[in-house]
Amino acid sequence: MTTLEAPIAIPDVQNSADSRQLAINKVGIKSIRHPIKVMDKNGGVQHTIAVFNMYVGLPHNFKGTHMSRFVEILNSHEREISVESFEPMLREMVHKLEAETGHVEMTFPYFINKAAPVSGVQSLMDYEVTFIGEIREGGIYAFTMKIVVPVTSLCPCSKKISAYGAHNQRSHVTVTTTTNDHLWIEELVQMVEAQASCELYGLLKRPDEKFVTERAYDNPKFVEDMVRDVAGVMNREARIDAYIVESENFESIHNHSAYALIEHDKRTKQ
Repeated sequence: MTTLEAPIAIPDVQNSADSRQLAINKVGIKSIRHPIKVMDKNGGVQHTIAVFNMYVGLPHNFKGTHMSRFVEILNSHEREISVESFEPMLREMVHKLEAETGHVEMTFPYFINKAAPVSGVQSLMDYEVTFIGEIREGGIYAFTMKIVVPVTSLCPCSKKISAYGAHNQRSHVTVTTTTNDHLWIEELVQMVEAQASCELYGLLKRPDEKFVTERAYDNPKFVEDMVRDVAGVMNREARIDAYIVESENFESIHNHSAYALIEHDKRTKQ
């Protein structure tokens, strides 16, 4: 009759002590893809793929963190990761990794169905969205949403000095918001698009192309105008506590971009 041998103990090197007295602010995994679902404003659900960055703070006395646990946490939720499950997942990560602080970034493409301005033909536009969640010292949870909104900008100077025509370009307006109440992705996108020389569409017929060309020409914007106008909307939106507005214009007559940024926290008295 055979007897089972005792299991061999496997040393846990990551959990061993470290003597250098240097805490690590963030340690974890980057660029792991995982399916998620996101509720849209119309009551539907979008199934998409997100790229995750997941970190925890590591105390000075620990040699390393358990990298495999990050992946385990993602897979334990299967495909059910959503805005509603974001905070519970983050708290689970901090608990399982025996950390005081944690940070998760979830970046994914989000699609909005848009109708062309004249023909009404419908098409999808994609936007890059990032949810950022943090567990700070004392267990405080903070959430920010970042969206990259592509738009058209037309140069006021070019229009003023030219006998006919004006150069325009595609611009990326990036808005990062801290909110005190629910704000739909669609709402934030619309706030930004309304301040551009013209918004973009996935599909345009000839009457639509004429409309957007003339719309941009009648509504010229410098990169400075863009961030100021978007920031003005952010200031008037009560659900937004703090924001960063960035605009990068991919210049059509230069081999460089024009860039501007405004950052403001409405909770301060400045």
